[in-house]
Amino acid sequence: MPREAGVPPRDAPHARPPLRVIGVDPGSRLCGFGVVERAGSRLVHVAHGTLDLADGELGDRLVLLEAGLAHAIAQHTPTAAAVESLFFAKNAQSAAKLGHARGVVLLCLRRAGLPVGEYAPAKVKKAIVGSGRAEKGQVARIVARLLGLAELPQPDAADALAVAITHLNVAAYAAALARA
Repeated sequence: MPREAGVPPRDAPHARPPLRVIGVDPGSRLCGFGVVERAGSRLVHVAHGTLDLADGELGDRLVLLEAGLAHAIAQHTPTAAAVESLFFAKNAQSAAKLGHARGVVLLCLRRAGLPVGEYAPAKVKKAIVGSGRAEKGQVARIVARLLGLAELPQPDAADALAVAITHLNVAAYAAALARA
């Protein structure tokens, strides 16, 4: 099940609810998730964690993935989702397993009724760090700074938070264009 950071209180019930995005970094052994919302012009950290799917048969790990992600969605009530898109792996077997995990993630998100944005890893890195070739450590440090986290999130959770932030920034840009 997920290991996660604290959850701030929700805004007053009469206020318009902010856009709350769950970002997911799919994996067949470790799957990161991060929940971030936009409150006005601020990004607010809600939660993050890593689903440890352990060793074992792929089918059993996919069941754990679905259960853990469904739990995170139910607990943190996102209004949208963002997922890291596939990249080309050198190992075909690893790419196939990642594809299975992504399929479970997409199914779980759509089953929850969430609109889903997909972003290439290089686009996320460019949006967060300014370079599409940034290293995982750089992404984690910038994410922690942007969200005011006291500790660096684990790499998979940091990537998931970065995907959520990217989606929030794209949504803010689209909203600004629509108003113009």
